[in-house]
Amino acid sequence: MKFQIGDAVAVLDDVVKGTITKIVSDTVFIVDDTEMEFSYHTSELVKLDGNEQQLTRFNKANNHLLQSKAAEKKVTKTTVFKKAKNEVVFEVDLHINQLVKSTINMDNYDMLNLQISTAKQKLEYAIQKRITKVVFIHGVGEGVLKTELQYLLQKYPVKYYDASYQKYGLGATEVYIFQNPQ
Repeated sequence: MKFQIGDAVAVLDDVVKGTITKIVSDTVFIVDDTEMEFSYHTSELVKLDGNEQQLTRFNKANNHLLQSKAAEKKVTKTTVFKKAKNEVVFEVDLHINQLVKSTINMDNYDMLNLQISTAKQKLEYAIQKRITKVVFIHGVGEGVLKTELQYLLQKYPVKYYDASYQKYGLGATEVYIFQNPQ
């Protein structure tokens, strides 16, 4: 497309519109209505006619570049992983301050035993109620609770792995409980 100084243009992948002030090779310099100057490659710009000055998302532009960009955006991404809508995830926070009001008169051994026994109770409850996913939030720390939790989980018909980093960070383990069909 051939541009000239003074042409009204819009940027394809941005919300910038303006008037061309200078053209150097394939680089076009435009000034928008706030007097800011921008530079773009000619392939990033589209020339606006008089009736296209007020370009909105509802306009159907006759420019083939805009139409091709619109067609690219309509492609939807499909994922292999789909989460069931009615999936029940049972979250258990094993931080000691969530289990007891005060840790006075408790040493590390007592706290760890309380956390592991709580995890065991909640896991057996989930198995009994046929809940397929349990997330144990144990925190990062030195990894003692996580190691003991993994040792406990090896005794049950479960598969465990690190929980979603986006949701829980590094301090959680997700447990999938295998269910026997009845």
